[in-house]
Amino acid sequence: MARCELSGKSPVVKNKVSHSNIKNKSTAFPNIQQKKLFSEALNQTVSLKIAASTIRTVDHVGGLDRYITQMDSDLLSKRAKVIQTKILRILRSNKKKKEA
Repeated sequence: MARCELSGKSPVVKNKVSHSNIKNKSTAFPNIQQKKLFSEALNQTVSLKIAASTIRTVDHVGGLDRYITQMDSDLLSKRAKVIQTKILRILRSNKKKKEA
């Protein structure tokens, strides 16, 4: 089953209700895409499986670096957590260099 590596979106079980009010189980899958996103902090592209709605959110927030640093690490996949820690380390080291 497909799962978004950034937002944690996964398939949901739902009921399809007919006109006669008969309920049938159904599954709604998120629109998962394999995308390459550019990280300015890492200065490289990162390939992730993410939902189309998450792609729009990443663009709205201002890029992968801003989005992934604001996300709670519980929602991220293992690969995304590694990317998040790398980005945070680089941003912290850049901040220390500016202060010195």
